Amino acid sequence: MRRKIYDRLLQWKKKNDGKSAVLVQGARRVGKSYIVEAFAKAEYRSYILIDFNLVDTQVRDLFLYDLNDLNTFFLKLATYFNTKLYERQSLIVLDEVQLFPRARSAIKYLVADGRYDYIETGSLISIRENVKDILIPSEEDHINLYPMDFEEFLWAADNETMMGLIQNCFENKRPLGQALHRKAMDLFRQYLIIGGMPQAVKAYISSHDFDEADQVKRRILDLYRNDIRKHARGYEMKVEAIYDELPSQLKNQNRHFKLSSLKEGARFDEYKDALFWLSDAMIVNHCYNSTEPGIGLNLNRDRTLLKCYMGDTGLLVSHAFDEKGIVSEEIYKKLLLGKLEVKMGMIVENIVAQMLTASGHKLYFYANSSRDDAQARMEIDFLIAKNRIFSRHNISPIEVKSSKNYTLSSLKKFRRKYGEQMHIPYVLHTGDLKEEDGILYLPLYMTSFL
Repeated sequence: MRRKIYDRLLQWKKKNDGKSAVLVQGARRVGKSYIVEAFAKAEYRSYILIDFNLVDTQVRDLFLYDLNDLNTFFLKLATYFNTKLYERQSLIVLDEVQLFPRARSAIKYLVADGRYDYIETGSLISIRENVKDILIPSEEDHINLYPMDFEEFLWAADNETMMGLIQNCFENKRPLGQALHRKAMDLFRQYLIIGGMPQAVKAYISSHDFDEADQVKRRILDLYRNDIRKHARGYEMKVEAIYDELPSQLKNQNRHFKLSSLKEGARFDEYKDALFWLSDAMIVNHCYNSTEPGIGLNLNRDRTLLKCYMGDTGLLVSHAFDEKGIVSEEIYKKLLLGKLEVKMGMIVENIVAQMLTASGHKLYFYANSSRDDAQARMEIDFLIAKNRIFSRHNISPIEVKSSKNYTLSSLKKFRRKYGEQMHIPYVLHTGDLKEEDGILYLPLYMTSFL
Protein backbone atom coordinates (compact mmCIF):
# COMPACT_ATOMS: atom_id res chain seq x y z
CA MET A 1 0.00 0.00 0.00
CA ARG A 2 1.75 3.15 -1.24
CA ARG A 3 0.93 6.26 0.79
CA LYS A 4 1.84 9.88 0.08
CA ILE A 5 2.82 10.40 3.71
CA TYR A 6 5.95 8.35 2.95
CA ASP A 7 7.42 11.25 0.97
CA ARG A 8 6.62 13.67 3.81
CA LEU A 9 8.43 11.40 6.28
CA LEU A 10 11.39 11.29 3.89
CA GLN A 11 11.47 15.09 3.75
CA TRP A 12 11.32 15.25 7.55
CA LYS A 13 14.24 12.82 7.87
CA LYS A 14 16.47 14.74 5.46
CA LYS A 15 15.52 18.24 6.59
CA ASN A 16 15.51 17.80 10.37
CA ASP A 17 18.41 15.38 10.79
CA GLY A 18 17.37 14.41 14.31
CA LYS A 19 16.42 17.91 15.50
CA SER A 20 12.75 16.97 15.96
CA ALA A 21 10.51 13.96 16.31
CA VAL A 22 7.40 13.53 14.18
CA LEU A 23 3.97 12.53 15.45
CA VAL A 24 1.80 10.71 12.90
CA GLN A 25 -1.78 10.96 14.09
CA GLY A 26 -4.99 9.66 12.60
CA ALA A 27 -8.07 7.59 13.25
CA ARG A 28 -7.81 3.94 14.22
CA ARG A 29 -7.12 1.55 11.34
CA VAL A 30 -6.05 4.31 8.97
CA GLY A 31 -2.64 2.69 8.42
CA LYS A 32 -0.29 4.64 10.72
CA SER A 33 1.71 1.71 12.11
CA TYR A 34 1.95 0.01 8.72
CA ILE A 35 3.42 2.95 6.84
CA VAL A 36 5.76 4.00 9.66
CA GLU A 37 7.21 0.50 9.94
CA ALA A 38 7.59 0.29 6.15
CA PHE A 39 9.47 3.60 6.31
CA ALA A 40 11.65 2.35 9.16
CA LYS A 41 12.59 -0.84 7.30
CA ALA A 42 13.49 0.96 4.08
CA GLU A 43 15.20 4.12 5.33
CA TYR A 44 17.20 3.06 8.42
CA ARG A 45 19.94 0.60 9.21
CA SER A 46 17.93 -0.64 12.21
CA TYR A 47 14.78 0.28 14.09
CA ILE A 48 12.90 -0.53 17.27
CA LEU A 49 9.10 -0.40 17.32
CA ILE A 50 7.62 0.01 20.82
CA ASP A 51 3.91 -0.78 20.66
CA PHE A 52 2.43 0.54 23.89
CA ASN A 53 -0.63 -1.59 23.26
CA LEU A 54 1.53 -4.69 23.81
CA VAL A 55 4.73 -3.95 25.76
CA ASP A 56 5.02 -4.98 29.38
CA THR A 57 5.96 -2.93 32.42
CA GLN A 58 9.71 -3.49 31.88
CA VAL A 59 9.69 -1.23 28.82
CA ARG A 60 7.38 1.32 30.38
CA ASP A 61 9.62 1.48 33.44
CA LEU A 62 12.52 2.59 31.23
CA PHE A 63 10.63 5.81 30.50
CA LEU A 64 9.83 6.27 34.18
CA TYR A 65 13.19 5.55 35.83
CA ASP A 66 16.06 5.55 33.28
CA LEU A 67 15.78 8.79 31.32
CA ASN A 68 18.31 10.48 33.61
CA ASP A 69 20.94 8.08 32.24
CA LEU A 70 20.34 7.73 28.50
CA ASN A 71 23.34 5.44 27.95
CA THR A 72 21.70 2.89 30.23
CA PHE A 73 18.26 3.62 28.76
CA PHE A 74 19.39 2.81 25.20
CA LEU A 75 21.43 -0.21 26.29
CA LYS A 76 18.42 -1.72 28.07
CA LEU A 77 16.11 -0.89 25.16
CA ALA A 78 18.42 -2.48 22.58
CA THR A 79 18.83 -5.56 24.79
CA TYR A 80 15.10 -5.97 25.40
CA PHE A 81 14.29 -5.83 21.65
CA ASN A 82 17.54 -7.63 20.66
CA THR A 83 18.28 -4.87 18.14
CA LYS A 84 21.58 -3.02 17.73
CA LEU A 85 21.20 0.75 17.52
CA TYR A 86 23.49 2.84 15.28
CA GLU A 87 24.03 6.52 15.94
CA ARG A 88 22.17 8.68 13.35
CA GLN A 89 21.23 5.49 11.45
CA SER A 90 18.51 4.04 13.68
CA LEU A 91 14.87 4.92 14.29
CA ILE A 92 12.82 4.38 17.44
CA VAL A 93 9.05 4.21 16.87
CA LEU A 94 6.69 4.93 19.75
CA ASP A 95 3.54 3.25 18.47
CA GLU A 96 0.15 4.10 20.02
CA VAL A 97 1.98 6.58 22.23
CA GLN A 98 -1.28 8.01 23.60
CA LEU A 99 -1.57 4.86 25.73
CA PHE A 100 1.55 5.89 27.66
CA PRO A 101 1.82 9.70 27.69
CA ARG A 102 5.08 9.68 29.71
CA ALA A 103 6.83 8.30 26.63
CA ARG A 104 5.58 11.25 24.63
CA SER A 105 6.88 13.73 27.20
CA ALA A 106 10.29 11.97 27.03
CA ILE A 107 10.70 13.11 23.41
CA LYS A 108 12.15 16.41 24.64
CA TYR A 109 15.15 14.64 26.20
CA LEU A 110 15.55 11.98 23.51
CA VAL A 111 15.66 14.54 20.69
CA ALA A 112 18.08 16.74 22.64
CA ASP A 113 20.39 13.71 22.98
CA GLY A 114 20.49 13.53 19.16
CA ARG A 115 21.65 9.94 18.69
CA TYR A 116 18.58 8.54 16.93
CA ASP A 117 15.42 9.56 15.09
CA TYR A 118 11.95 9.24 16.63
CA ILE A 119 8.49 8.76 15.14
CA GLU A 120 5.36 8.58 17.28
CA THR A 121 1.99 7.29 16.15
CA GLY A 122 -1.28 7.80 17.93
CA SER A 123 -5.04 7.80 17.84
CA LEU A 124 -7.23 10.01 20.03
CA ILE A 125 -3.97 11.81 20.66
CA SER A 126 -5.28 15.31 21.32
CA ILE A 127 -7.97 14.33 23.81
CA ARG A 128 -7.47 15.99 27.18
CA GLU A 129 -7.20 12.78 29.20
CA ASN A 130 -4.11 11.77 27.23
CA VAL A 131 -2.12 14.98 27.72
CA LYS A 132 -3.30 16.54 30.98
CA ASP A 133 -0.41 15.25 33.11
CA ILE A 134 2.50 15.70 30.68
CA LEU A 135 4.56 18.44 29.11
CA ILE A 136 3.85 18.29 25.37
CA PRO A 137 7.25 18.48 23.66
CA SER A 138 7.95 21.46 21.41
CA GLU A 139 10.42 19.26 19.50
CA GLU A 140 7.49 17.44 17.87
CA ASP A 141 6.28 17.95 14.30
CA HIS A 142 2.78 16.75 13.44
CA ILE A 143 1.55 14.93 10.34
CA ASN A 144 -2.09 13.88 9.97
CA LEU A 145 -2.74 10.61 8.18
CA TYR A 146 -6.18 10.39 6.58
CA PRO A 147 -7.86 7.49 4.81
CA MET A 148 -6.37 6.67 1.42
CA ASP A 149 -7.20 9.31 -1.17
CA PHE A 150 -8.43 8.55 -4.69
CA GLU A 151 -4.91 8.44 -6.16
CA GLU A 152 -3.70 6.06 -3.44
CA PHE A 153 -6.76 3.90 -4.12
CA LEU A 154 -5.82 3.83 -7.81
CA TRP A 155 -2.25 2.84 -6.92
CA ALA A 156 -3.61 -0.04 -4.84
CA ALA A 157 -5.66 -1.09 -7.87
CA ASP A 158 -2.45 -1.07 -9.96
CA ASN A 159 -3.54 1.99 -11.96
CA GLU A 160 -0.57 4.35 -12.26
CA THR A 161 -1.77 6.53 -15.14
CA MET A 162 -5.33 7.75 -14.54
CA MET A 163 -4.58 10.42 -11.95
CA GLY A 164 -1.83 11.95 -14.06
CA LEU A 165 -4.31 12.41 -16.90
CA ILE A 166 -6.93 13.85 -14.54
CA GLN A 167 -4.43 16.36 -13.13
CA ASN A 168 -3.31 17.40 -16.61
CA CYS A 169 -6.91 18.00 -17.69
CA PHE A 170 -7.63 19.98 -14.51
CA GLU A 171 -4.59 22.22 -14.94
CA ASN A 172 -5.38 22.87 -18.60
CA LYS A 173 -9.17 23.05 -18.07
CA ARG A 174 -9.83 20.33 -20.62
CA PRO A 175 -12.45 17.58 -20.40
CA LEU A 176 -11.27 13.97 -20.39
CA GLY A 177 -13.69 13.02 -23.12
CA GLN A 178 -16.62 10.65 -22.94
CA ALA A 179 -14.82 7.28 -22.78
CA LEU A 180 -12.10 8.26 -20.31
CA HIS A 181 -14.52 10.25 -18.14
CA ARG A 182 -16.79 7.23 -17.89
CA LYS A 183 -13.82 5.06 -16.88
CA ALA A 184 -12.67 7.63 -14.29
CA MET A 185 -16.18 7.86 -12.81
CA ASP A 186 -16.44 4.07 -12.60
CA LEU A 187 -13.19 3.97 -10.63
CA PHE A 188 -14.27 6.91 -8.48
CA ARG A 189 -17.56 5.23 -7.59
CA GLN A 190 -15.62 2.15 -6.49
CA TYR A 191 -13.53 4.42 -4.26
CA LEU A 192 -16.64 6.15 -2.94
CA ILE A 193 -18.20 2.79 -1.98
CA ILE A 194 -15.11 1.09 -0.55
CA GLY A 195 -13.59 4.19 1.01
CA GLY A 196 -9.97 4.65 2.01
CA MET A 197 -9.42 2.43 5.04
CA PRO A 198 -6.44 0.32 3.93
CA GLN A 199 -7.78 -3.02 5.19
CA ALA A 200 -11.06 -2.51 3.32
CA VAL A 201 -9.22 -1.45 0.16
CA LYS A 202 -6.97 -4.50 0.39
CA ALA A 203 -9.95 -6.81 0.86
CA TYR A 204 -11.70 -5.39 -2.20
CA ILE A 205 -8.65 -5.25 -4.46
CA SER A 206 -7.77 -8.86 -3.56
CA SER A 207 -11.25 -10.30 -4.04
CA HIS A 208 -13.35 -7.72 -5.96
CA ASP A 209 -16.03 -8.74 -3.50
CA PHE A 210 -18.02 -5.90 -1.94
CA ASP A 211 -19.20 -8.14 0.90
CA GLU A 212 -15.64 -8.89 2.03
CA ALA A 213 -14.79 -5.18 2.10
CA ASP A 214 -18.04 -4.46 3.92
CA GLN A 215 -17.24 -6.97 6.66
CA VAL A 216 -13.87 -5.26 7.21
CA LYS A 217 -15.58 -1.87 7.47
CA ARG A 218 -18.11 -3.15 9.98
CA ARG A 219 -15.32 -4.45 12.18
CA ILE A 220 -13.77 -0.97 12.10
CA LEU A 221 -17.13 0.63 12.96
CA ASP A 222 -17.44 -1.75 15.93
CA LEU A 223 -13.88 -0.86 16.97
CA TYR A 224 -14.81 2.84 16.96
CA ARG A 225 -17.86 2.12 19.07
CA ASN A 226 -15.71 0.24 21.58
CA ASP A 227 -13.23 3.14 21.63
CA ILE A 228 -16.06 5.52 22.43
CA ARG A 229 -17.20 3.40 25.36
CA LYS A 230 -13.64 3.01 26.61
CA HIS A 231 -12.14 6.47 26.11
CA ALA A 232 -14.96 9.06 26.06
CA ARG A 233 -15.11 9.08 29.83
CA GLY A 234 -17.96 11.11 31.28
CA TYR A 235 -19.84 11.66 28.04
CA GLU A 236 -19.61 8.30 26.24
CA MET A 237 -23.40 8.05 25.90
CA LYS A 238 -23.57 11.43 24.16
CA VAL A 239 -20.70 10.54 21.81
CA GLU A 240 -22.30 7.21 20.95
CA ALA A 241 -25.67 8.90 20.34
CA ILE A 242 -24.05 11.33 17.87
CA TYR A 243 -22.10 8.50 16.22
CA ASP A 244 -25.26 6.45 15.71
CA GLU A 245 -27.15 9.48 14.38
CA LEU A 246 -24.60 10.53 11.72
CA PRO A 247 -26.19 8.81 8.69
CA SER A 248 -29.67 10.13 9.55
CA GLN A 249 -28.35 13.67 9.95
CA LEU A 250 -26.50 13.56 6.62
CA LYS A 251 -29.69 12.30 4.96
CA ASN A 252 -31.34 15.65 5.78
CA GLN A 253 -31.61 18.03 2.86
CA ASN A 254 -29.18 20.63 4.24
CA ARG A 255 -27.00 18.15 6.25
CA HIS A 256 -27.03 20.40 9.36
CA PHE A 257 -26.58 18.42 12.56
CA LYS A 258 -29.76 18.90 14.59
CA LEU A 259 -29.15 18.23 18.28
CA SER A 260 -32.89 18.10 18.83
CA SER A 261 -32.86 14.67 17.16
CA LEU A 262 -30.78 13.39 20.10
CA LYS A 263 -32.90 14.90 22.83
CA GLU A 264 -35.74 17.38 22.87
CA GLY A 265 -34.43 20.78 23.89
CA ALA A 266 -30.77 19.73 23.55
CA ARG A 267 -28.32 22.65 23.48
CA PHE A 268 -24.91 22.97 21.85
CA ASP A 269 -23.08 23.57 25.14
CA GLU A 270 -24.47 20.29 26.42
CA TYR A 271 -23.07 18.27 23.50
CA LYS A 272 -20.01 20.27 22.39
CA ASP A 273 -17.49 18.04 24.24
CA ALA A 274 -18.98 14.95 22.61
CA LEU A 275 -18.84 16.57 19.15
CA PHE A 276 -15.24 17.69 19.62
CA TRP A 277 -14.29 14.21 20.91
CA LEU A 278 -15.32 12.65 17.60
CA SER A 279 -13.42 15.32 15.70
CA ASP A 280 -10.30 14.88 17.87
CA ALA A 281 -10.47 11.15 17.25
CA MET A 282 -10.63 11.96 13.48
CA ILE A 283 -13.71 9.78 13.17
CA VAL A 284 -15.63 12.77 11.79
CA ASN A 285 -14.88 15.98 9.90
CA HIS A 286 -16.74 19.05 11.15
CA CYS A 287 -17.89 21.72 8.69
CA TYR A 288 -18.85 25.12 10.18
CA ASN A 289 -21.09 27.89 8.91
CA SER A 290 -19.10 31.00 7.98
CA THR A 291 -21.68 33.74 8.43
CA GLU A 292 -19.82 36.39 6.41
CA PRO A 293 -17.63 34.80 3.71
CA GLY A 294 -14.95 37.45 3.43
CA ILE A 295 -11.19 37.41 3.99
CA GLY A 296 -11.16 35.10 7.02
CA LEU A 297 -13.66 32.24 6.98
CA ASN A 298 -12.67 31.30 10.53
CA LEU A 299 -13.22 34.84 11.82
CA ASN A 300 -16.95 34.54 11.14
CA ARG A 301 -17.42 30.91 12.15
CA ASP A 302 -20.66 29.93 13.87
CA ARG A 303 -19.61 27.02 16.10
CA THR A 304 -23.21 26.11 16.90
CA LEU A 305 -24.31 25.48 13.29
CA LEU A 306 -22.29 22.67 11.78
CA LYS A 307 -22.32 19.63 9.55
CA CYS A 308 -20.78 16.41 10.81
CA TYR A 309 -19.29 14.23 8.05
CA MET A 310 -17.81 10.76 8.53
CA GLY A 311 -14.02 10.76 8.16
CA ASP A 312 -14.25 7.91 5.66
CA THR A 313 -17.08 7.63 3.16
CA GLY A 314 -16.75 3.88 2.82
CA LEU A 315 -17.44 3.60 6.54
CA LEU A 316 -20.45 5.90 6.09
CA VAL A 317 -21.87 3.57 3.42
CA SER A 318 -21.64 0.59 5.77
CA HIS A 319 -22.91 2.68 8.70
CA ALA A 320 -25.90 3.98 6.72
CA PHE A 321 -27.09 0.70 5.22
CA ASP A 322 -26.95 -1.53 8.27
CA GLU A 323 -30.53 -2.78 8.42
CA LYS A 324 -29.47 -6.37 7.71
CA GLY A 325 -26.02 -6.18 9.25
CA ILE A 326 -24.35 -6.10 5.86
CA VAL A 327 -24.74 -4.03 2.72
CA SER A 328 -26.35 -6.25 0.15
CA GLU A 329 -24.71 -6.78 -3.23
CA GLU A 330 -27.77 -5.15 -4.83
CA ILE A 331 -27.29 -1.89 -2.90
CA TYR A 332 -23.61 -1.83 -3.84
CA LYS A 333 -24.45 -2.31 -7.52
CA LYS A 334 -26.89 0.61 -7.40
CA LEU A 335 -24.25 2.78 -5.74
CA LEU A 336 -21.74 1.75 -8.38
CA LEU A 337 -24.13 2.78 -11.16
CA GLY A 338 -25.21 5.97 -9.39
CA LYS A 339 -28.81 4.71 -9.28
CA LEU A 340 -29.41 4.87 -5.51
CA GLU A 341 -30.94 8.34 -5.62
CA VAL A 342 -32.42 8.37 -2.12
CA LYS A 343 -29.10 8.60 -0.25
CA MET A 344 -26.63 9.42 -3.01
CA GLY A 345 -26.51 13.12 -2.13
CA MET A 346 -25.19 12.60 1.39
CA ILE A 347 -22.59 10.08 0.22
CA VAL A 348 -21.27 12.34 -2.55
CA GLU A 349 -21.15 15.37 -0.26
CA ASN A 350 -19.32 13.29 2.36
CA ILE A 351 -16.63 12.19 -0.13
CA VAL A 352 -16.08 15.83 -1.14
CA ALA A 353 -15.66 16.78 2.53
CA GLN A 354 -13.22 13.90 2.94
CA MET A 355 -11.17 14.91 -0.11
CA LEU A 356 -11.07 18.60 0.85
CA THR A 357 -9.92 17.68 4.36
CA ALA A 358 -7.16 15.42 3.04
CA SER A 359 -6.02 18.28 0.77
CA GLY A 360 -5.49 20.53 3.79
CA HIS A 361 -8.71 22.56 3.78
CA LYS A 362 -10.67 23.37 6.91
CA LEU A 363 -14.35 22.83 6.13
CA TYR A 364 -16.81 25.73 5.92
CA PHE A 365 -20.22 26.24 4.34
CA TYR A 366 -22.56 29.20 4.03
CA ALA A 367 -26.18 29.19 5.15
CA ASN A 368 -28.69 32.01 5.42
CA SER A 369 -32.24 30.98 6.31
CA SER A 370 -33.79 34.46 6.13
CA ARG A 371 -37.60 34.37 6.19
CA ASP A 372 -37.91 37.98 5.08
CA ASP A 373 -35.55 38.17 2.08
CA ALA A 374 -35.78 35.46 -0.56
CA GLN A 375 -32.64 36.75 -2.29
CA ALA A 376 -30.63 36.39 0.93
CA ARG A 377 -31.93 32.88 1.61
CA MET A 378 -29.37 30.38 0.30
CA GLU A 379 -27.09 27.48 1.17
CA ILE A 380 -23.64 26.82 -0.30
CA ASP A 381 -22.21 23.35 0.35
CA PHE A 382 -18.56 24.37 0.88
CA LEU A 383 -16.37 27.47 0.90
CA ILE A 384 -12.62 27.42 0.35
CA ALA A 385 -10.12 30.28 0.49
CA LYS A 386 -7.14 30.93 -1.76
CA ASN A 387 -3.71 30.05 -0.41
CA ARG A 388 -2.66 33.71 -0.55
CA ILE A 389 -5.24 36.18 0.70
CA PHE A 390 -5.70 39.55 -1.00
CA SER A 391 -8.11 42.41 -0.35
CA ARG A 392 -10.69 41.02 -2.80
CA HIS A 393 -11.73 37.82 -4.61
CA ASN A 394 -10.50 35.24 -2.11
CA ILE A 395 -13.41 32.84 -1.53
CA SER A 396 -14.60 30.08 -3.85
CA PRO A 397 -18.10 28.69 -3.31
CA ILE A 398 -18.55 24.99 -4.09
CA GLU A 399 -21.84 23.30 -4.94
CA VAL A 400 -21.92 19.49 -4.95
CA LYS A 401 -24.37 17.70 -7.25
CA SER A 402 -24.93 13.96 -7.20
CA SER A 403 -27.37 13.69 -10.13
CA LYS A 404 -27.46 14.98 -13.70
CA ASN A 405 -30.46 17.24 -13.15
CA TYR A 406 -29.92 20.15 -10.79
CA THR A 407 -30.39 23.89 -10.32
CA LEU A 408 -27.91 26.50 -9.08
CA SER A 409 -30.21 29.07 -7.49
CA SER A 410 -28.10 29.42 -4.30
CA LEU A 411 -24.86 29.78 -6.25
CA LYS A 412 -26.37 32.51 -8.43
CA LYS A 413 -27.60 34.39 -5.35
CA PHE A 414 -24.17 34.04 -3.75
CA ARG A 415 -22.50 35.50 -6.84
CA ARG A 416 -24.79 38.49 -6.78
CA LYS A 417 -24.34 39.17 -3.08
CA TYR A 418 -20.64 38.36 -2.62
CA GLY A 419 -19.17 39.09 -6.04
CA GLU A 420 -16.44 41.31 -4.56
CA GLN A 421 -15.22 38.53 -2.24
CA MET A 422 -15.60 35.67 -4.71
CA HIS A 423 -12.83 33.90 -6.59
CA ILE A 424 -13.80 30.99 -8.90
CA PRO A 425 -17.23 29.41 -8.31
CA TYR A 426 -17.17 25.61 -8.67
CA VAL A 427 -19.79 22.95 -9.31
CA LEU A 428 -18.63 19.41 -8.54
CA HIS A 429 -20.80 17.00 -10.50
CA THR A 430 -20.90 13.61 -12.20
CA GLY A 431 -20.27 15.14 -15.64
CA ASP A 432 -17.03 16.06 -17.39
CA LEU A 433 -15.18 19.38 -17.04
CA LYS A 434 -16.70 22.46 -18.64
CA GLU A 435 -16.86 26.24 -18.17
CA GLU A 436 -20.14 28.13 -18.50
CA ASP A 437 -21.15 31.64 -17.46
CA GLY A 438 -18.07 32.10 -15.26
CA ILE A 439 -18.64 28.83 -13.39
CA LEU A 440 -16.14 25.98 -13.55
CA TYR A 441 -17.87 22.59 -13.57
CA LEU A 442 -15.56 19.82 -12.42
CA PRO A 443 -16.02 16.06 -12.25
CA LEU A 444 -16.06 14.83 -8.65
CA TYR A 445 -12.73 13.05 -9.05
CA MET A 446 -10.96 16.43 -9.49
CA THR A 447 -11.91 17.66 -6.00
CA SER A 448 -8.46 17.01 -4.54
CA PHE A 449 -6.86 19.54 -6.90
CA LEU A 450 -8.85 22.52 -5.59
